[in-house]
Amino acid sequence: MKFGIIGAGMIGHFHAKAITAMSGGALQSVFDLRQEAADRIGTEYGCKAYSDINEFLADPELDIVTIGTPSGAHLDPALAALNAGKHVICEKPLEITLERIDQITAAAANNNVTVAAVLNRRFHPGMDAFKKAADEGRFGRLTSASCYVKWYRDQAYYDSAAWRGTWALDGGGALMNQSIHTIDALIYLAGHIKSVQANTACLAHTDIEVEDIAVAIVEFENGARGVIEGSTCTWSRDGHPARVQLAGTEGSVFLADEAFELWDFMTEKPEDAEIKSTLMKGQEAGLGANDPSAINFHQHQRNFEEVVNAIQEGREPTTSAAEARKPVAVIRAIYQSAQNEGAKVTL
Repeated sequence: MKFGIIGAGMIGHFHAKAITAMSGGALQSVFDLRQEAADRIGTEYGCKAYSDINEFLADPELDIVTIGTPSGAHLDPALAALNAGKHVICEKPLEITLERIDQITAAAANNNVTVAAVLNRRFHPGMDAFKKAADEGRFGRLTSASCYVKWYRDQAYYDSAAWRGTWALDGGGALMNQSIHTIDALIYLAGHIKSVQANTACLAHTDIEVEDIAVAIVEFENGARGVIEGSTCTWSRDGHPARVQLAGTEGSVFLADEAFELWDFMTEKPEDAEIKSTLMKGQEAGLGANDPSAINFHQHQRNFEEVVNAIQEGREPTTSAAEARKPVAVIRAIYQSAQNEGAKVTL
């Protein structure tokens, strides 16, 4: 299938790498309001470059559009592409409010096309093993489920673009921007979150509207309790990995980025030995913890391939709009709780 990219910034280049590497897809074109930015990707990857979105979307060979604009500017290009009959894969978050996500979902249904999100932290062998264990009930009664994203962004990061750190276009701070993939992974593994109680602050940055640290106590529908912590003000030389930790009456698993710090079950299975020999944590730096450009594109590649396969098989992709809505709902509830002095908010 032929892909087009909306947004020729850092994320656009990232998408171009993933599309070029994937099976089942080829890069057809790129659109950006700045013709020179579109031309840079067009020249590097040998694709068409547009600064007129109508011309970009009028290409009859274009099948799928990926969107890499700022978080709060996903709605308009998504609706334009869907209404033009193109499938859409949108960067996280799908949009910054549930109302906008629902608009996008309705447009996809009305035009009989697929909309999916980039939920790339679902696509690596460690997550595959973790999800299998959770689905098989190996934790027994799940009692604890938490995630931690203790990352660092310097002031220059927020100063580099006027939209960064704003409610209108970032949709939030350390949670909505940096932590959303890890929150998605937590829900994917542990199930729906029932309620949150939260506190947020901006402790280490200036001239931004949003939080650089947030902590929430969460209760899951299955009864488990846990913590969501997200930060862009926790410095370390190599960067802390993003962590997801599940534990229950019969097992505990702690995932750090793509490798396990702990894989421990009361009842062992034959595959456990291979997991312990191939997927345990070494001394890797946190992926994107200090430098967002350091994230590799292979998870995006698998994400894109999953969407293409879903379209060809006539099914919903595993990163559907309904899935992408879940972490946004949790984050919005955390913000609501924090703005109301930590009051419990039920989802």
